[in-house]
Amino acid sequence: MKTRIILVLTAILISLWANLPSQIKIKNWTWNRPTFPNRDLNLKLGLDLQGGVHLAYQADVSKISNSSDQSSAVESTKANIERRINSLGVSEPVIQTSKVGNDYRILVELAGVTDIDNALKLIGQTAQLEFRESKVATPSAAADFVATGLTGADLQRAQVQFGNGKSSVGLEFTPEGGKKFAEITKRNIDKPLAVFLDEKVVTAPNVSNAITDGKAVITGNFTVDEAKQLVIQLNAGALPLPIKIVEQRNVGATLGADSITRSLYAGAIGLLVVCIFMIANYGVKGILANIALVLYVFLSLAVIKLVPITLTLAGIAGLILSIGMAVDANILIFERIKEELAWGRPKLSAIELGFHRAWNSIRDSNISSLMTAGILFWFGSGSVRGFALTLIIGVLVSLFSAITVTKFLLNLVYRK
Repeated sequence: MKTRIILVLTAILISLWANLPSQIKIKNWTWNRPTFPNRDLNLKLGLDLQGGVHLAYQADVSKISNSSDQSSAVESTKANIERRINSLGVSEPVIQTSKVGNDYRILVELAGVTDIDNALKLIGQTAQLEFRESKVATPSAAADFVATGLTGADLQRAQVQFGNGKSSVGLEFTPEGGKKFAEITKRNIDKPLAVFLDEKVVTAPNVSNAITDGKAVITGNFTVDEAKQLVIQLNAGALPLPIKIVEQRNVGATLGADSITRSLYAGAIGLLVVCIFMIANYGVKGILANIALVLYVFLSLAVIKLVPITLTLAGIAGLILSIGMAVDANILIFERIKEELAWGRPKLSAIELGFHRAWNSIRDSNISSLMTAGILFWFGSGSVRGFALTLIIGVLVSLFSAITVTKFLLNLVYRK
């Protein structure tokens, strides 16, 4: 009983904390919602609800003959683009690949971004990283450097380092990349080794000595921000394939505020009808189930905000659908309790047996729902995945509200 009390109180506190306004003002008194942990608790809306940028890139697979290797390289490129976008603070992008004939494309949708030029700068175009050595004694231009065969694919990671009050950039290569780097540094001592990104020199530090352990440090008069920016460029520059932009456009919110309002009205009406049905059929038990159902709604919203999950209209539909599934477990439990009472069981015993005997049906139905939603999430994309994800969250939270919260309330009332 004590464990159940702690769980229910924790759920209430999380729901209140996540769903209260960020600031409440009453005359001269102002209350600001605590920000720990540091998290933006505003709902993240998808491209269909707030608009954004749609970009289509064409991947050049002409140098790869095997079709399976082509697909693998395109997927790797997609993963690196996603890493680049996330590292620059653009949350919840939708990135998909498509193939028509021998034409591979990577589609990028950034909700809430309205500046196409800025989006292109974030992602980059070819975004290929190369290390080049000087072919002349005193290089003065990009043309004075030649390829070494060491590319972004050989770079394992880059990170900012601090020492002696200065910022530097540490590099760590893959085992194969480390061997290449050792040979390159041996023949370029006291010479510049340039790092090129998109055919432009990012930095060209001098090699002070041969480096054989696969780890290097780029030193210079970097500010902290400059070092961080260089690290982002190095980490995100290792695209396995050259890509070029073939389509770019701003996307208006296809559904927008009106659809959100209508969806919320639909959810509120559905919740009200369910509450009336539960009270009409189950009386006091129905009222307790409704309390658990309201907590379920707020707790689901809290989870969506805390993860966070980008909410599309399909995701809202998944959340509304899970309201009906949440009350379904309570109906199964209450019908079993009715049967136990009809057989002459005491109320508390009937409640315990009702939960116990309804559990198998509840478990099986929810597992089948989770499996279906999991398949949709794994194989789907875009709004389908959004629907599946909110449905999964709804099913899990509904299990908690039906089994833990409702049982706690029933025991609380009937023990009195």
